[in-house]
Amino acid sequence: MNDKPIIAIMYDFDKTLCTKDMQDYAFIPSLNMTPKEFWDRTNEVGLTQHMDSVLAYMYTMLLESRERNIPLTRDGLVEKGNKIDFFPGVKQWFSRLNKFAEENNVLLEHYVISSGLKEIIEGTSISNEFKEIYGCEFVYDKEGHAVFPKTAVNYTNKTQFVYRINKGVLDVSNDYDLNKSMPDDSKRIPFCNMIYIGDGLSDVPCMKMMKSYGGVSIAVYQGDVTEKVNDLLLRDRVDYIYPADYRENSGLDRTVKNIIRKMAVWEILYQENSRQKKRIF
Repeated sequence: MNDKPIIAIMYDFDKTLCTKDMQDYAFIPSLNMTPKEFWDRTNEVGLTQHMDSVLAYMYTMLLESRERNIPLTRDGLVEKGNKIDFFPGVKQWFSRLNKFAEENNVLLEHYVISSGLKEIIEGTSISNEFKEIYGCEFVYDKEGHAVFPKTAVNYTNKTQFVYRINKGVLDVSNDYDLNKSMPDDSKRIPFCNMIYIGDGLSDVPCMKMMKSYGGVSIAVYQGDVTEKVNDLLLRDRVDYIYPADYRENSGLDRTVKNIIRKMAVWEILYQENSRQKKRIF
């Protein structure tokens, strides 16, 4: 049993860890479509059917695959994960931070909360770095073909997965324990020990949640900083903004290490305060 305090880093995936939408790397080309054609079709489906945007893209994946008689299978999606390109330093990021956390006497856990596909993420070279991957999933029939969405992670309901991590209720089918009242001091990872890293507006609910409950939120971007990214900081929706550079000694790397160090010191002070109160009573 681990007695060390736990810190959780939660990541969006598309344009946060990888450089573009994960479907763009291999899935869309397998349909002989361009990303623009696929996403235009997705938007058309969403508008005409009045669908949630995440369900619309999942339905479009099913639709376009069936129209081309191309099987949409779990194994096929997982295999496409090995085509994903990551931002600089991502592959080395996890082991380096885990070691840094260990040196500061805390346990670091990594989680994905993504509106992308869990199956594709599971096929990437970094999938084993995460304690849990929350993403969209399909249900598959006996032949292994995708038939229906099993889990849809849209921009707003991303926050439920933060609560799951907070309480240690990681099974998405377990709503009973998720919604059960729990004293703050019995929650597995307090909000003040959480860091959320995302790329923009789709992550705002989780970022604002971190700001409200004492965690830390970071927006990353590629290329030149945009007005939208600056706006996240100016409107107090995030704590920090950085280029998506995960290499050692980058601005993102230095700040995340400082946050871990601060959380570790806060935990020491909290435990000392608790011990003193126990002695009094």
